[in-house]
Amino acid sequence: MTAAAQLIRVGDIELWTEQFGDPAHPAVLLIMGSMSQAPLWPDEFVGRLAASGHRVIRYDHRDVGRSTARDFEAHPYTCAALKDDAVGLLDALGIERAHLVGHSAGGLLAQWIAADLPDRVETLTVIGSSPLGGREGQVLMRTLMGEPQPEGSLPEPLPAFVELFRRAAVSPPPATRAEVIDFQIEVARMLGGAELPFDEDAQRLLEERLFDRARDPRTVANHQLAWGADPEFEPVGALARVKAPTLVVEGTGEPVKPGHGRLIAREIPSAQMLMVPGMGHMITPPVVEPLAEALVAHLASTATRA
Repeated sequence: MTAAAQLIRVGDIELWTEQFGDPAHPAVLLIMGSMSQAPLWPDEFVGRLAASGHRVIRYDHRDVGRSTARDFEAHPYTCAALKDDAVGLLDALGIERAHLVGHSAGGLLAQWIAADLPDRVETLTVIGSSPLGGREGQVLMRTLMGEPQPEGSLPEPLPAFVELFRRAAVSPPPATRAEVIDFQIEVARMLGGAELPFDEDAQRLLEERLFDRARDPRTVANHQLAWGADPEFEPVGALARVKAPTLVVEGTGEPVKPGHGRLIAREIPSAQMLMVPGMGHMITPPVVEPLAEALVAHLASTATRA
């Protein structure tokens, strides 16, 4: 699989960007979740999309991986900046319309773009995410604090997620490269869900790669500050404005946002819902093939509808 990597200027920052496939083919922009680097879109997954006749783009958010990493106090921003970065990247690449594929918080950003800028979105795919307007971050914080949820709140994370992060909150933070990698492996094991095997050796290699390619591993925490800077950002009712053909994906072993996918599909007109057997929160090797097959079919469906 041939890839072209470069730093793209978007506003006053640089976004590390990697492109696959023929630049003349329809564009697919992969938007990873908060605090997550581009390589968490597995190479095999990206390759399948490119081989199906698409120009596939994955990138590091600001303050993540090889993109611009800065002191948050000197350069504050809100989650809206992460959304604008994605649109700005399309502008910088000269792409008028793209297929958007978002994972976790990246799925939230993709929903937001599709609602606000429908003319820029060919199709929308949301994986392991929560509905825009659902205030998932507030639900998560109340869960971790042991506070009751107001009526109508989103479903809470599973106990495995809650237990891990409550324990992390009262423990000394990882201080060395080895400690950070060990903790990230523990997180990855939980996020992978309980239904599929976990390859610790492969995960260690990935976590080492992610740590070592980051400009500054500490700045990923800026995303938490950005989301916290505007906790009421989510426009209620915005999903009704989404016009793009939409595929919503959730794993049967989702530990973070269980049941959230069906809520997204319920709010977006004509959205299709896909439950992937065994899948947890992350795109792990066992689910790459069925997920890629479903996504390739979804991307091709626009030609059928045209």
